[in-house]
Amino acid sequence: MTKTILLVHGAWLNSKSWELWKARYEAKGYTVIAPDWPGDEGDPAALKADPNKELTHFGPKQIVDHYENLIRALPEAPILIGHSAGGVFVQHLADRGLGVAAVVIDPAPTPGVGVPLDGLLSALPVLSDPFSGAKVVSMSKEFFGARFANGLPRDQVDAHFERYIVPTAGKVYWDGVTSGGAGPIEWRSKSRAPMLLIGGGRDLIAPSSMTEAIFKRQKHAASLTELRIYDDRSHYICIEPGWEEVADFVLDWAEKNQRAGDAAKAA
Repeated sequence: MTKTILLVHGAWLNSKSWELWKARYEAKGYTVIAPDWPGDEGDPAALKADPNKELTHFGPKQIVDHYENLIRALPEAPILIGHSAGGVFVQHLADRGLGVAAVVIDPAPTPGVGVPLDGLLSALPVLSDPFSGAKVVSMSKEFFGARFANGLPRDQVDAHFERYIVPTAGKVYWDGVTSGGAGPIEWRSKSRAPMLLIGGGRDLIAPSSMTEAIFKRQKHAASLTELRIYDDRSHYICIEPGWEEVADFVLDWAEKNQRAGDAAKAA
């Protein structure tokens, strides 16, 4: 059984967003790696004050390639866990035969699956600007509290916004929604690791209906595919109160259902 976990963050967040999960899994004896997307490195407060213009060069394909290179350099095949856009990237990494288990949390729009109205509305701050694909885009605190972290107690919104939110690349949105992202996914894969999909019933960014639609495609793969919906959770499921329940369920599932590391390397 592998003792390595790789965490993939989504848009508007960087590796700091995994600090709670990382500490919890390390306390259980795991080696936990939480790399940033290229250009997302740094303290969120500093990045909000001075966004990294390098982000404009990295879309889904470049980010997935970046993670693939990191995974192939590891001494053992890891459990892959991704949130939001990171959940899309984990699907691509699993499609490339990587990892012993893949956990996809609140996945963003995934190639080949339609986007519901709530998802489109939440993308409007980026997609309503036709030039945002070449820009680094910032999230407002109002949008964070109302749609991104609507499950967070109101008296915690300011502190969480300052601690975790970073600017993101408009290119990730445009390439992901309108240009096919990192390419098609082979839904009937024979080499994909077992996969768990998790959605939030209060998610306004990546609605649970979209997670369910992705599950219906992924379950055509030869390996195990399962779905869990937390009806009372928002898109901020990995940090909002009750995150421990989700983190523990994810690890328990991955421990029980992962394939042999040799199989992942062979794939």
